[in-house]
Amino acid sequence: MTKFSASLGFLWTELPLFDAIGAAARAGFDAVECHWPYDTPPNLVRAALDQHEIPMLGINTHRGDVIHGENGLCALPHRKQAARAAIDQALEYAVAINAANIHVMAGQTDAPSAHDTFLDNLDYAAACAAPHNITILIEPLNTYDAPGYFLTRTDQAVQIIQSLNHDNVKMMFDCYHVQRMQGDIIYQLGKCLPHIGHIQFAAPPHRTAPHLGELNYSVIFAHLQDLGWSAPLGAEYKPNGPTENSLSWMQSLKQGNTHNSE
Repeated sequence: MTKFSASLGFLWTELPLFDAIGAAARAGFDAVECHWPYDTPPNLVRAALDQHEIPMLGINTHRGDVIHGENGLCALPHRKQAARAAIDQALEYAVAINAANIHVMAGQTDAPSAHDTFLDNLDYAAACAAPHNITILIEPLNTYDAPGYFLTRTDQAVQIIQSLNHDNVKMMFDCYHVQRMQGDIIYQLGKCLPHIGHIQFAAPPHRTAPHLGELNYSVIFAHLQDLGWSAPLGAEYKPNGPTENSLSWMQSLKQGNTHNSE
């Protein structure tokens, strides 16, 4: 049976993080993940994870100066010191809550040295994370939602991963972003599978629940099972109203139905 992770950056956002963890567990999710948990003491998060016996799959590095438009730091040549500090912060937090992955955010830049800067920072992150068995993830984002973001395509991500001599650097493959930039999700998943560390999903074009858009996720999830993927898939969509009212897609799949419906 397909397993699912709740992205608490989108689901149950009205709750404190430790309460959102409990809500996800009660709703039947097999794991959770979040974006920037740093305002919540890690001991509270770890206690909630332990209480509900649910793992935290991953967190993101800090975006930087959000007020001035930053959306990640690690490909920005002029922000290398801040990028390393964000990596250190994420690693310390991930270790404290036993998170499996850290998404190292590239940021928005077209600087000529952005590629080399990103590689340098990823090399640093991977080396620091390896002793803790933590995987470093990089995620291509679409240019509609994240204009100017450095990393936008799966082939770009694969080339970066192959350039680094680290087994613990992988791609976060978000079906929503990939569909908006490249399409052909089934083909892209098969091509990229050896380099994928985590998979997320939402319905294009509006990032809604998976049964409300242009992709047939029943087919995609079945294909992933055929490929041998068994890790939880990250539900990272915008619910239209209370999160609990948006979960019929998961209830249907867990009951063994072949099609999602409200």
